[in-house]
Amino acid sequence: MSSKADFFKYQAQTSPYPLAMEVSHAKGSYIYDTQNKKYLDFVAGVSACSLGHQHPRVNQAIIDQLHKYSHVMVYGEYAQHPATEYCKLLVQHMHPSLNKVYLVNSGTEATEGALKLVRRVTGRSQLISCHNAYHGNTMGSMSVMGFEERKQIFRPLVPDVDFITFNNEADLEKITTKTAGIILESIQGGAGFIEPQNGFLTKVKQRCEEVGALMIVDEIQPGFGRTGKLFGYENYNVVPDVVIIGKGMAGGMPVGGFIANEKYMDLLSHDPKLGHITTFGGHPVIAAASLATLQEVLDQDYARQSLEKEALFRSLLVHPLIEEVRGRGLMLAAMTADPEITNRAILKAQDRGLILFWLLFEGKAIRITPPLTVSEDEIREGCAILLAVLDEILAEDKAVNR
Repeated sequence: MSSKADFFKYQAQTSPYPLAMEVSHAKGSYIYDTQNKKYLDFVAGVSACSLGHQHPRVNQAIIDQLHKYSHVMVYGEYAQHPATEYCKLLVQHMHPSLNKVYLVNSGTEATEGALKLVRRVTGRSQLISCHNAYHGNTMGSMSVMGFEERKQIFRPLVPDVDFITFNNEADLEKITTKTAGIILESIQGGAGFIEPQNGFLTKVKQRCEEVGALMIVDEIQPGFGRTGKLFGYENYNVVPDVVIIGKGMAGGMPVGGFIANEKYMDLLSHDPKLGHITTFGGHPVIAAASLATLQEVLDQDYARQSLEKEALFRSLLVHPLIEEVRGRGLMLAAMTADPEITNRAILKAQDRGLILFWLLFEGKAIRITPPLTVSEDEIREGCAILLAVLDEILAEDKAVNR
């Protein structure tokens, strides 16, 4: 039985039609299948492989740590050098009020911890999220997902959750003295890479301060240099109360975390103690990868480079079938007029050796989130493939309509 057949037989699927590429190896900006076909990766594991594949600094950090020790104790009991050094370096590059980190295993677990934290701090229960928001897929995270079609069958979920529309200032009146916290992405991902407008994030924070609620900003996708700053919210003149991180923070290794002021985070240790616990959070091997990734992002100034590369993408992605390019830095979405065009473009591009992908809720978007390390030549190569594919679709449609 082939590997692909075993994949379908033994591994649970997340959709009816997975791409099912049989991966042989990956390096830099490329993934190779078992037929040794090379694919230029413009998705980066859905923004997780921030330094591309098999980055030598990250790999070496993993190897070095494996030779010392791996898992030795549940999170929060032993002082383990990789996790301590990572949290220290991270805090040194954040606003002074964001000075304590809780490391977990994934973005959705980080969301769960952040939601618990704002309830613990405020003593309130109401949570507010945004329509078309995505913060993970466990029960608490799903409860603040703003897409009913994906969660209806799993109800009842966490109660006392309300929703506002991203960029709708009038909706901010829903944040009241009953609200524990509002959670929102600095750039809405699944909704179509939608940026805040007219100081929206600043106005959310002002409203929270007025009523004593806390503001959680989800940086799982935008974080770690992808949008021109270390974190996306820094582009919009706001300092959240809690920041959620994940995806690109460990160069492709499974990880997450949430960050807040120590006066808030310390509440998780008492009344009750073990307010949030995790066995593998802060895993020394993962923490070593996180530390190496952060050091590399900072040393090479990939945040600044992401804006230069965005400008190149925008100059190249001009085509009758591309209506606009949304997003910032290397978190981009080429928008077509119709989801069917997007589907054809993504599938045809893969046949031509270019990996693109979909967004969760916006069917017209072509995801373009390459590694931060992508070169200008690779950008030109990938855009040429995409434009050729769109030319082919345009010609096919003209032929049908003759």
